[in-house]
Amino acid sequence: MSPSDLGAIWLTLKLASVTTALLLLIGTPIAWWLARTPSFWKGPVGAVVALPIVLPPTVIGFYLLVVMGPNGPVGHFTQSLGLGVLPFTFAGLVVASVFYSLPFVVQPLQNAFEAIGERPLEVAATLRASPLDTFFSVVLPLARPGYLTATVLGFAHTVGEFGVVLMIGGNIPDETRVVSVQIYDHVEAMEYAQAHWLAAGMVAFSFLVLLALYTLNPSGRRR
Repeated sequence: MSPSDLGAIWLTLKLASVTTALLLLIGTPIAWWLARTPSFWKGPVGAVVALPIVLPPTVIGFYLLVVMGPNGPVGHFTQSLGLGVLPFTFAGLVVASVFYSLPFVVQPLQNAFEAIGERPLEVAATLRASPLDTFFSVVLPLARPGYLTATVLGFAHTVGEFGVVLMIGGNIPDETRVVSVQIYDHVEAMEYAQAHWLAAGMVAFSFLVLLALYTLNPSGRRR
């Protein structure tokens, strides 16, 4: 593999790791609220979270580009802080990846929280455990399979991104050029041997990720 291929692989793993960590932090309260609330807003919020599943990645990328661009509200805000604009930066890729992979983390967590039921929470309440203590001592251990599924799916989905990262990040070596974009470059240049090595690596990675998920989380597989 060429240095540019290795750089794209490293950037992809870095992007997936940062995105997955942020998704778990952001997705946990959203999933908990969706699993527990009787509010009318549960349906609309759940639909918004699930939008990346059905929307074309280029649509998401386009609107994120507009919002985060120099004339968008987020762009104005980041420029006022002296941070410049997010498109065509690694930070912009992270933001786009969080939006694009959000349902692949929130939905497994929501299912795990809903599967816990009321009984463990009621028992914790009778023992005078605070809501925060109940969440960390009771909910998180019981939702461990859901967290495993969410982590694996969030990471793998971020690794496989193409349309969103191309729209937001472009094709800047060592800054925004991830593996999927690198494969596209090889194919466009008719460098099929190099494209084959990276594409085959993606296939192997995807298979191993799913194998690990189904092996380590058999309860999730039965559901």
